[in-house]
Amino acid sequence: MAAIGRNQPCPCGSGKKYKHCCALAPQKGSMANRIFLSLIGLMLLTGAIFMLMSLDDLGDDSGGPRRVWSEEHQHWHTL
Repeated sequence: MAAIGRNQPCPCGSGKKYKHCCALAPQKGSMANRIFLSLIGLMLLTGAIFMLMSLDDLGDDSGGPRRVWSEEHQHWHTL
């Protein structure tokens, strides 16, 4: 099959030139590609949320108070 020239009639049957019809239509990615990219984005967002939540558990080594979670009392204790 030969390539369609810009000035040839559009193969969709609209009667317009190809450059003014289907050549301007945005190219959409496949559904599988969109799902894959959405899952990657969701995984990155989830990882960022868990990272931000764990920052509070690190504590600092500046000699200041440290906090420890108590399973027995279900709250934070300051050491």
